[in-house]
Amino acid sequence: MADLTRVELTWIEGRTEYWIRFGQKAGSQILDNNRRHVFFLPGTIFAFVRWAANDFGTITSRLHILRAVAPGAPCQTLPCVHPGGEILLKIDGWPKVEAVLRHIDGIEAGGIDLAEVDSDHWRHVGHWMSASEAPRPYTVARHRAWLRRREIAP
Repeated sequence: MADLTRVELTWIEGRTEYWIRFGQKAGSQILDNNRRHVFFLPGTIFAFVRWAANDFGTITSRLHILRAVAPGAPCQTLPCVHPGGEILLKIDGWPKVEAVLRHIDGIEAGGIDLAEVDSDHWRHVGHWMSASEAPRPYTVARHRAWLRRREIAP
């Protein structure tokens, strides 16, 4: 487990909800009724959502799409992800998080494995969302082109 990326998940209904939206897990460990760890192999792309509220409403909502890193590789750190990861997309604020979740749903509806999406697309989405603009859709044709490029380029 030492060479895997560990993500700490918490679920306290209506208070703290940290979850994985997509990504191929290499394992998991239940800590108690509200907490568990999930593990990812190096190179795995996954989406991590963090939402928290208090008596007055939402206090934080964040969505990160990350690539798990190999042991000792350079990475960005963020809470609940150990040792860290390569951040492909970082979105803060519920309206933008919700928009990215809808974008993710659209890609998934096209029958595309979200963990296989071109990592540059996630960067594109992050940049456009930061500018309060809608990103280009990720189509099946674009995905096929990415898969072909990946076959010929290391």
